[in-house]
Amino acid sequence: MPDAPFAALFDMDGVIVDNTDFHINAWLQFAQHKGIPLTRDQYIDHINGRVSADAMAYVFQRPIEPGELIVLTEEKEAIYRELYRPHLQPAPGLITLLEALKARNVPTAVGTSAPMSNVHFTLDGLLLRPYFDTVVDASLVKHGKPHPEIYLKAAEKVGVEPARCVVFEDAFAGIQAGLRAGMAVIAVATTLTRNELAGSGASLIVDDFIGLTVDAIREVVNKTVH
Repeated sequence: MPDAPFAALFDMDGVIVDNTDFHINAWLQFAQHKGIPLTRDQYIDHINGRVSADAMAYVFQRPIEPGELIVLTEEKEAIYRELYRPHLQPAPGLITLLEALKARNVPTAVGTSAPMSNVHFTLDGLLLRPYFDTVVDASLVKHGKPHPEIYLKAAEKVGVEPARCVVFEDAFAGIQAGLRAGMAVIAVATTLTRNELAGSGASLIVDDFIGLTVDAIREVVNKTVH
């Protein structure tokens, strides 16, 4: 089915922008300010790709009340934005791919665990919002990744059945969310290495978006559909 419609759903952090090291450093600084030991490996295993409520609960080892969560999240994200602002740029090849998807009328969406403040910072800061038909952020879901809700909601918003969607993800939690939603997954090797991603269930692993074509993505979707 070479011309069957499909949709492309993008995670934001680590995918649209290669910013993982800045998030890690922000979390490490934030935890240090709170007197809490935190390592890069802990970030990869327990924080990366997850909504703030789950990440903060892990860091503080207790449930976080909604009011406190807002304050803590913005405190951490302010550190991140200060660190990353001078380096803010789209991932290599992203704009070319988004323009190609738009030219072929492929619906696109962002499905991110990030808070709305970071969505504005990234998508508006890079003038990327016009490339996407919809954005589903952490405020619009009850369950964070690896639960599939965020990508199922994105598929619903663009009007494409989950089996005809492909998810671009860098984190294990996000890859699992895409797979549990019944979607194809293309892993971007920014946060994790190709070897680390090899057993993740992703149909394809790429370093970035350079050279990635609409037809190659469609082929991934077609092979995933049973």
